[in-house]
Amino acid sequence: MSKEAIGNLSRTKAIMQKYHLHAKKGFGQNFLTNPAVLNGIVDAAAISPTDNVIEIGPGLGALTEKLAQRAGQVLALELDTDLLPVLADVLSDYDNVTVLNQDVLKANLPQLIAEHFADPAKPVKVVANLPYYITSPILMHLLGTPVEWANITVMMQKEVAERLAAQPGTKDYGALTLAIEYKMDAKLAFTVSRRSFVPAPNVDSAIVTLTQRAQPLAVLPSSEKQLFALIKTCFAHRRKSLWNNLKPYFKKDAAKTAAVKQVLADLGLDPQIRPERVSLDQFIQLANALQAAGMFD
Repeated sequence: MSKEAIGNLSRTKAIMQKYHLHAKKGFGQNFLTNPAVLNGIVDAAAISPTDNVIEIGPGLGALTEKLAQRAGQVLALELDTDLLPVLADVLSDYDNVTVLNQDVLKANLPQLIAEHFADPAKPVKVVANLPYYITSPILMHLLGTPVEWANITVMMQKEVAERLAAQPGTKDYGALTLAIEYKMDAKLAFTVSRRSFVPAPNVDSAIVTLTQRAQPLAVLPSSEKQLFALIKTCFAHRRKSLWNNLKPYFKKDAAKTAAVKQVLADLGLDPQIRPERVSLDQFIQLANALQAAGMFD
């Protein structure tokens, strides 16, 4: 097979024909065939020879090849066993790539980093073209892993990307925004037309780069678990006020109702404000105050 770059339409079709492949809906597979987008992803991640890179879902290896050309080492995690021989073939010229049959949601990422990178102390970056249906769980898994990622650069559905980088008071701002903001700064790098894929998805995509927070949190939560439980509760009904979303914490208990009213008053939070107008710092202050008032069981 020709050694032309993997990530173009003709090469993609040739690979799929050779291996009798078709995109599997169950894996959310849409193969990227736009070389400019592939280069743009690697640029957005600022990949250099000093980097270790984990790629999630290499697919046919188009992005993997670009990463291998710029990174020190690449560890690609592929769940679809049918693609393993394909990747072994098309990436055979690159001795700095390791492909593992792994589900990233079940992977022990610190262990994989220690075992598969020659120098685990080098910066580790994550790059991925994420299946739309599982974007949020993968991001939450990465951020919940005890690894200080140099950055995370991911392609996702454009609407989800807009939520990641949303500002308070906008329609896209929500629980996912706050979960990302708690640890990372999010930047929407560029959008990607659905015509850049085979098969073409029904929506456009976007590239988002997450980097470590430039500014530390102004307030630390007493309990991360309680903080994110509170945020989830408050965004359960976006069109309801903060007060109505907080009702599960006091229900019809008069003493608790009074305590929650006092907490909101002390923090200067209007009970009728909608949750999308509450900043991360305010949510942390609210969670800490509710916990101190004994509102969490």
